[in-house]
Amino acid sequence: MPYPFSFDLTKISRSFFREVARISYDKEIHKKVGDAARYLIQKFRIRELTGLDLSDAVRLMEDFIDVQVTNMRNKTQFLKTKKRALFLPHCSRKFMDSRCKAIFDPEIPTYRCSHCSSDCPVHQATLLGEKNGYDVYIIPGGSCIKEILEKNRYEAVVGVACGMEIMLAKTLLSKLRLPGQAVPLIKNGCANTKFNLETLEKILRA
Repeated sequence: MPYPFSFDLTKISRSFFREVARISYDKEIHKKVGDAARYLIQKFRIRELTGLDLSDAVRLMEDFIDVQVTNMRNKTQFLKTKKRALFLPHCSRKFMDSRCKAIFDPEIPTYRCSHCSSDCPVHQATLLGEKNGYDVYIIPGGSCIKEILEKNRYEAVVGVACGMEIMLAKTLLSKLRLPGQAVPLIKNGCANTKFNLETLEKILRA
């Protein structure tokens, strides 16, 4: 389930992510997440750089904080696991047409990266996942996650998705008692979505 608005944070300073992490360490953040969101919006000029109205910007920042807080809460349990899955959004592929040579397997369901473009974010993330021992799934939608997890006995999950999809996945993982780590998209949409590869790499190497 995507956001009802579009956003692009690719022009935001990289220190934004460090600041989100710093804020998330505050033990009382749940009581003042709205204030923290407004602080981020003002400091990093989110509205000016994205064109979002205040309510949408606040919602987006609150979700970024929530993702970081959840990652922190799950990290200890996550680090104890070995068999892990990495879920990537197919909309982050460089090409969404026949130029992409990924092969779709409807039985799983997932795309299999053919590594046809070295600068494709999904190609780069797939290599990182495989290098660190993950089973990698390039999924067409969040509904595929439940089906995949029911077919396999994973101990933990890493997912790249928009904040709303991450919230839905968090509920599913809680029911399955699986620790998860998430990387939110910094640019949404139906194609050419973006995520921070450095953030993903840090999680995968843990």
